[in-house]
Amino acid sequence: MHPQECIFCSIVSGRNQAAIVYKDSFSIAFLDKTPLFPGHTLLVPRNHVSELEALSPEETGLLFNTARLLTIAVEKATFAQGTFIAVNNKVSQSIPHLHVHIVPRTKGDGLRGFFWPRKKYGSEKEMTDIAERISKEMNKV
Repeated sequence: MHPQECIFCSIVSGRNQAAIVYKDSFSIAFLDKTPLFPGHTLLVPRNHVSELEALSPEETGLLFNTARLLTIAVEKATFAQGTFIAVNNKVSQSIPHLHVHIVPRTKGDGLRGFFWPRKKYGSEKEMTDIAERISKEMNKV
């Protein structure tokens, strides 16, 4: 998707309106128009970046430090007991512009764990094999 067609880029540029809760030179945060709960905030880099791996280590630090601070602000502002932080990366991205969801949570709010059913490993060996493959790939990146 070209950045001019991206709804988040149009919010960053001011072409589309949003309820902005924070902005700095690297990122901007605004309320999700279809929130899970009131206060559900989206944090996006100002530059059009579709995937987390496209950020430099420094940019990743900037984005997630702001997400950390937003968890505090969202929790206090909504009188929540905690927050749920999520990033869809490639799969399930409704908008292909990297964004961090900061969702206020309270016990008994109806949100159960993740939004999808969990699947157990077929065996201890399968879990060990996958752990080893991930460790091997981490040594390469």
